Amino acid sequence: MMKKFLWACVGVAILVVAAVLALALWPTHTRPIAVAADSHSPALVERGRYLAQAGDCVACHTAPGGRPFAGGLPLASPIGAMYSTNISPDRDTGIGTYTLDDFDRAVRHGIRGDGATLYPAMPYPSYARMSEDDLRALYAFFMHGVAPAPAQPHPSGIAWPLSMRWPMALWRKAFAPKPDEVAPDPRRHADASVARGAYLVQGLGHCGSCHTPRAWTMQEKALDESGADYLAGGPIIDGWVAVNLRGNPADGLGAWSAADIVATLRSARNASHAVVGGAMNEAIVHSTQHLSDADLNAIAAYLKTLAPTAKSPSSFNADPATAQALSKGVEATRGAELYVDNCAGCHRSDGLGYAHAFPRIAGNPTVLARDPSSVIRLILEGSQLPATRSAPSELAMPGFAGRLSDGEVAQLATFVRRSWGNQAPAVEAEQVGTIRAAVDLERAERAAAASFAATRTHSGDGP
Repeated sequence: MMKKFLWACVGVAILVVAAVLALALWPTHTRPIAVAADSHSPALVERGRYLAQAGDCVACHTAPGGRPFAGGLPLASPIGAMYSTNISPDRDTGIGTYTLDDFDRAVRHGIRGDGATLYPAMPYPSYARMSEDDLRALYAFFMHGVAPAPAQPHPSGIAWPLSMRWPMALWRKAFAPKPDEVAPDPRRHADASVARGAYLVQGLGHCGSCHTPRAWTMQEKALDESGADYLAGGPIIDGWVAVNLRGNPADGLGAWSAADIVATLRSARNASHAVVGGAMNEAIVHSTQHLSDADLNAIAAYLKTLAPTAKSPSSFNADPATAQALSKGVEATRGAELYVDNCAGCHRSDGLGYAHAFPRIAGNPTVLARDPSSVIRLILEGSQLPATRSAPSELAMPGFAGRLSDGEVAQLATFVRRSWGNQAPAVEAEQVGTIRAAVDLERAERAAAASFAATRTHSGDGP
């Protein structure tokens, strides 16, 4: 009886594995797209250039010091480093042989030219919302507006068996929407500007890739505002915390005006609330600063429609007590002493900073985020404002990793999260130690990647 039971279990297991493999390997058929009559026209190519900027394609598909769109940028992931592909029209190592339908299958469906599934580092779940007209323009740009860039492949950073592609087909079929399933619903956004903003944020802008928390299976918990977690912020792979873009008054954009949002997307700073740092710098430099005023205002209009998340551990109610104490030389805690010694010169004793230069700490969404990782990283690593067309100054904050211990960083971070009316959870030294170790490792990896980039050009292993 035991042998029969074991053989039955083996039989069931074989059937399950066979069914899973069949589902993964079953081809995905997509609807053909008609080629544009003006597919070579300068106007269509230029429109595609604008859309490529809106999608920030160059940020992931260009390695440091490499040719534009030639790939080779290392992208961190939970299963190892993957290297972006060459999406220049080179016929041997890029996408020069792709038809419009091949391009559509890659961009909106996540299916490579050879039929393998792309890693979702390529945000095809968001790009599925792109219209066919915009896809044609984007294709025209990559075929006729980008110079071919031959490139040598970079060794894969993902070890076997995690490097096998067929399980990704299961992920794609379970979590990536089909373009026809996410067509704009005019009943949801009656205002044309809000509708345009939703199209850009949810689609080409793929804002949710960073700003929406992910499930344990790594898909975004929501792809639009129908889910309460959409754009609610959370940790991202590079160790920073993407801020909450919903209407929370403290750790979100509830206290921001539409003009504040537009100014930040255009110049990486605004007069009232904050400046950006970390991964968002590249998004502004390569993408959002190039968008039209109409599109920036549409994005702001859409973001201002998002309701606050249900729960937040943080709050802000302006309180002059901290500023009054510091102005009198009263430093009641070690955190206060560290702030006066290291921070007050730029951020002032009242925590209000200086408009367009040094951000205010009082009521700052990054400071008040549930997860303090970004605050810890800012203290350890520092930050630098990017130069933009409307704000060319690259103002910088130094890092204090070599000057402050883990305990001192924790005390300083706790002080700024609990002063001037800020109310956010305290920071522990153990949290700082974990992030310090990650920062040291990332620094070593960047140095190794830069050394490799100096010796060859990459094409990538295709996320």
